Amino acid sequence: MSNTGSNSAIKKFLLHLHPKKVDENAIRYTRTFGLGGIAALLFVILATTGMMLRFVYVPVIDMAYNSILSLQEYYIFGRLLRNLHYWSANLMVAVVFLHLIRVLYSQSIFFERRKNWLYGLVLFTLVLSFNFTGYLLPWDQLSYWAVTIMTEILSYIPLIGPPLSIALKGGEQVGQNTLTNFYAFHTGLLPLLMIVFMALHFWLVRKAKGVTTGKERGEYVDVNPNLIRKEVIAALAVFALLLFLSIFFDAPLKDMANPLVSPNPSKAPWYFMGLQEFLMHIHPSFVAFVIPAFVIGFFIYISYQKDPGINAGVWFNSAEGKRQVINGAVFSFILSAVLIIATEHGLDFRSWFPSLPLIVSTGFFPLLLYMIPAGGYVWYIRKNKKVNTPELYLVISTIIIVAYLVMMLTGLWLRGESMKLIF
Repeated sequence: MSNTGSNSAIKKFLLHLHPKKVDENAIRYTRTFGLGGIAALLFVILATTGMMLRFVYVPVIDMAYNSILSLQEYYIFGRLLRNLHYWSANLMVAVVFLHLIRVLYSQSIFFERRKNWLYGLVLFTLVLSFNFTGYLLPWDQLSYWAVTIMTEILSYIPLIGPPLSIALKGGEQVGQNTLTNFYAFHTGLLPLLMIVFMALHFWLVRKAKGVTTGKERGEYVDVNPNLIRKEVIAALAVFALLLFLSIFFDAPLKDMANPLVSPNPSKAPWYFMGLQEFLMHIHPSFVAFVIPAFVIGFFIYISYQKDPGINAGVWFNSAEGKRQVINGAVFSFILSAVLIIATEHGLDFRSWFPSLPLIVSTGFFPLLLYMIPAGGYVWYIRKNKKVNTPELYLVISTIIIVAYLVMMLTGLWLRGESMKLIF
């Protein structure tokens, strides 16, 4: 009797997440790669490991670092627990980013799916905030100076930047108030916001009748076992990967934070490394506000298009769209690499135009140096290739995404002491 009731409860829960039947084309691995479900799984792992870490961690600057050492050295599976939390957090950034990319390139951001796209952007912001606030908690040199860099970038937002940076840090510099604030955000506010927006996100997916497949319709099959089995296999594969990483690769922990000794080089977290690399080439106000505002505004704007050429659910919208996206990626990679090298080897508007305000010589001029070739390329595609408006937006999106990835990877792998370019 109890087993029957238990099985019934499980079935009801599964049907709350999924309908009874689903289009077999919508559940192919190559349709979504299971990225949304993997992200949800990673959040559960992070929540579970995070609650366990709270029993040991002490959010006080004189004790935080030693509590991490104690966890790793004196608690059974303590090191494994921290490693699981670390790798899950980093993997979640990558998975949610890839999920957004999948939704974008499969044209699943229009019409009734627009709200879900917007909530997805909010969720990605929350994931980055989660990682950023958690990054400081070990209170080592790596985390201390990374957070110092990012809060300094934040201070360059016009008008609200300086007070926002001070409020986040709880003072003029990173210290106990900063650690307290970050711990409160990381373990209190952000988890609640994640749960709320994840619930909205999944509800909207159900409301939109699941994953869009465009005009390609298949037979409707039972969710259990056709979809559930695939989800279980994907979950086991992800957990196996996390265990492998956690057993063989430790989460980094440098010396205890020292505000008087800065590492050389001091780098932001990898997912923000692109912003730090941008600082090498353009005015901080553009890095902190102008460029992010443009990018966010663009990704919101394109979801409101009602072009008749939209093929919702079709990757790249068409075969020609796919070709132009690939070409746009190559163009953006070359342009970004050339400008990075040129800046390193003599391209210096500040010294060429010393009488101009820095916002012009190190802001508008470098931005135009990228925007003019990129705009010219987009104009050429529009005039000479058979692409419609949705496909053109995909090309622009690709140029933006690849440019950031090039900046991020350059900062991670090709910047040495004093942030000099190395090969």
